[in-house]
Amino acid sequence: MSAPAESVEARSVHITPNNIEVVPRENVPGLLELKNFDYLVERRNSLRARYSFSIIFLIMNLSAWFVRDYAQKILPQIHYLKSCGIGGRDCFHTLGVLRVSLGCFIFFFVMFLTTLKTRKLYEARNGWHSRWWVVKFLLLVISMAVPFFFPSDVVQIYGELARVGAGIFLLLQLVSVIHFITWWNKYWTPDEERKQSCSIGLIMSTLFYIASICGIVLLYKLYTPRPSCTLNIFFITWTAILLIVMIIVSLHSKVNRGLLSSGIMASYIVFLCWCAIRSEPIMKKCNTKSQEQGNGDWANILSFLIAIFAIVLATFSTGIDSKSFQFRKDKAPQEDDIPYKYGFFHLIFSLGAMYFGMLFISWNLSNSAKKWSIDIGWASTWVRIVNEWFAATIYLWMLISPVVRQTRVMDHDEPVQGTDHSAIP
Repeated sequence: MSAPAESVEARSVHITPNNIEVVPRENVPGLLELKNFDYLVERRNSLRARYSFSIIFLIMNLSAWFVRDYAQKILPQIHYLKSCGIGGRDCFHTLGVLRVSLGCFIFFFVMFLTTLKTRKLYEARNGWHSRWWVVKFLLLVISMAVPFFFPSDVVQIYGELARVGAGIFLLLQLVSVIHFITWWNKYWTPDEERKQSCSIGLIMSTLFYIASICGIVLLYKLYTPRPSCTLNIFFITWTAILLIVMIIVSLHSKVNRGLLSSGIMASYIVFLCWCAIRSEPIMKKCNTKSQEQGNGDWANILSFLIAIFAIVLATFSTGIDSKSFQFRKDKAPQEDDIPYKYGFFHLIFSLGAMYFGMLFISWNLSNSAKKWSIDIGWASTWVRIVNEWFAATIYLWMLISPVVRQTRVMDHDEPVQGTDHSAIP
């Protein structure tokens, strides 16, 4: 046998089934590219679904407004429903808004239950979230119709629960806003490694503080025309004090967080103060520009539509910001991970349904709001002003909490001075 033949024979001895490397199907280049393409398509469908749900939520807001202001004249058929009472009065105005809000809550809460704990794009629940729109449309119609057959007592109980749900929504929205402010501050803060210039951050912080100061001045000019407007003077003055406190704390040597985040937060609480004063019932002496008049002029209509779109935008932005509410860091995202938490997204929208229900009835279950008005009344005023104070409190705690924790750690790390027993005879 020749040498080449021996060499071939020697190599052939080692070619056995146990020595063959089995390549998984997932690692085959063609299949891998196809799978990545499928994940890309699913991810796009998932991202587009967010806007579809937002449009549904906007339609529900407009439906609540329609039922409150115009349905009694346009939909006389509702009068024949036994649950709507005499003349259908329990299906219009305040109770009508609550029924629409309840229907919207049912739809998004069912979506929350059916998409909870979805992790991967290849799961069936991902397809339910991103597709099956015909089935979800039928679910929406059923969810909107069922509350109009509920007794009024059940709707009143939902109204009481909606107050709590709307309060939770405001709290979650506040956390999301503060998280955004923190991210923005880090984005514009100078980085020594990147040698980023601080001029942009300085300009931004200056603009925000100028806007805050101008806002305070305008609030005094527009809503405190007389010294007798003590409540408005108190609201505005306390807001100005909060601004000063935030500046002092931010610039303290132990905190040293700069002026950008406090400037953004200052503008935000001035905006909340303005919203609170705008929610006051019309008063000839102090708040003559309230939207409670409901005359349907262009200013009231425009402010009403802006308020509705603001509700939708706030709900959408909070719903996709699930990272702000994570108590632990997740692993590095993979290609087959969902782009956002579906369960959290639908939970926020279900709480948002309670929130817009409260806004359309001004947080008052026994009072019917006037046409083209939203969130007007003393209950609305105090909800907003408490929200402002709570926002400032959370932000100040966010500033000082690292210092407090560091102080506690240093106290625990101090060596305990004991007695030297070796010196004792």
